[in-house]
Amino acid sequence: MYLAEYRNEWFDRGRTAIVEVLWLIAQALLVESWIPGSAHRCALLRLFGAKIGQGVCIKPGVRVKFPWRLTIGNHTWLGEGAWLDSLTNIDIGSNCCISQGAYLCTGSHDWSSRGFDLIVKPVKLSDHVWISAHTVVGPGVTAGEGAVLGLGSVATKDLAPWTIYGGVPAVAICPRSINKGR
Repeated sequence: MYLAEYRNEWFDRGRTAIVEVLWLIAQALLVESWIPGSAHRCALLRLFGAKIGQGVCIKPGVRVKFPWRLTIGNHTWLGEGAWLDSLTNIDIGSNCCISQGAYLCTGSHDWSSRGFDLIVKPVKLSDHVWISAHTVVGPGVTAGEGAVLGLGSVATKDLAPWTIYGGVPAVAICPRSINKGR
């Protein structure tokens, strides 16, 4: 690759440079901070264009690249240190858990291109998905309803509904079932 040939003029960051700078300052002071509570994080993300449902819990240390490209359903949790690298859309359903240190990645590079061209693809997590601690969800991955990505795993392909995945790269391990009782 020849990084001097890298060009990404086609890439639209979605907001002006001043809005992006304001977001970075607000994120550093109030979202990534260890100030307890979630309401101020949700409000700030909404202020910068994120669509966030009711009952969402966002823990300290969460990072969001471009909040204007983030949608989160109702009663979803984002754990400490989760990184939502939203170069393009990240859609997270309702009743999902994104655990500590999880990385949702929407961008990569074309290693066959001389200029190491940027590639962006959205990430979609359906309702009831659990992305466990220290996992990676790659660009273009869709997790079907109820899918689980196990501890430390890397999803490079879609995750089937109600299936538990593990490993690097993640493979299906077994079906997921929910107990009817408490």
